[in-house]
Amino acid sequence: MAPRSVTREQLAGAARAAVGGGRRLEAVERVGGGSKKGVYRLVMDDATTAIAYLWDDAENYWPASEGDGDLTDPFSPGLGLDLFEAAHARLDALGVRVPALRLADRDGAHCPAGLAIVEDLPGESLEELLARDRRAAAPVMDRLAESLEAMRGHRAPAYGKAAVVEGGGTSRGTSCEGVVLDRALRDLTEAALRDPRIAGARDRLEERLLSLAAAVRPRAEYAVVHGELGPDHVLVDGDGSPVVIDIEGLMYFDVEWEHVFLRIRLHDAYRPLAADGLDEDRLALYMLAQRLSLTAGPLRLLDGDFPDRALMAGIAEYNLKQALELVHA
Repeated sequence: MAPRSVTREQLAGAARAAVGGGRRLEAVERVGGGSKKGVYRLVMDDATTAIAYLWDDAENYWPASEGDGDLTDPFSPGLGLDLFEAAHARLDALGVRVPALRLADRDGAHCPAGLAIVEDLPGESLEELLARDRRAAAPVMDRLAESLEAMRGHRAPAYGKAAVVEGGGTSRGTSCEGVVLDRALRDLTEAALRDPRIAGARDRLEERLLSLAAAVRPRAEYAVVHGELGPDHVLVDGDGSPVVIDIEGLMYFDVEWEHVFLRIRLHDAYRPLAADGLDEDRLALYMLAQRLSLTAGPLRLLDGDFPDRALMAGIAEYNLKQALELVHA
């Protein structure tokens, strides 16, 4: 299947430049799961494969929102080759396994869309491995814990997207908890417009958010976090090492944000990744904020033409109920 906005001929030229050896592009296969960029497996005539990432409006299922392109907002969409390259370089420098970068087309030599070609890792995701064999996943989880510790150990005196912080820029707001609170209040407003149960509990949810935020003490250093590190964003290579993907949202932020997301996604499988010394006040605020985000975000995505509608509706429903439990307890 060819992408909607880039021709097969353009991808063929990029593939030849990326993998070399006189190979010819045989097939282009869409890889499922992406909502912000196109992900395609490139199959060459000698069965060599690579993965193409395409950042193009036609590949982005999310409805446009005001401020989408504002990189000073840590939570603005992680879109584009610049963010990908900055995140790739940072994680690689920390010893965190990411797919090897074969080609970055930043000057439009091959196609008008942002394009990167990376190593293909055709095995299981960590999500699939955990579902199949929890015991076999144990050493992968241990290595992922080591990667998380390396990320946590790399600090900066400012928060925000990795590309912004490392470029000397300044992010909006005055603190991570302040940015999270503002975003959670926006998510609450959006979710209340789309579901009467949230609308009915809106005052209680807002009061709880404000109370939790007020309890958080200031912090002056921030760690490297992926931002959406679910088990579907970790592949397992042939050596059993975790390989982190969908990295464009990499940022310097409170490490508690990462661990709340991991807890939500992994449930009881999270235990091997648990870290000492996390701030309980931040964990409480970020848990409610993420439940609201995982309600409002999927509902917003369903305003567009995202194909796997049942999946997104299920995510929204589950997290909506979890958010309500946090104020009904």
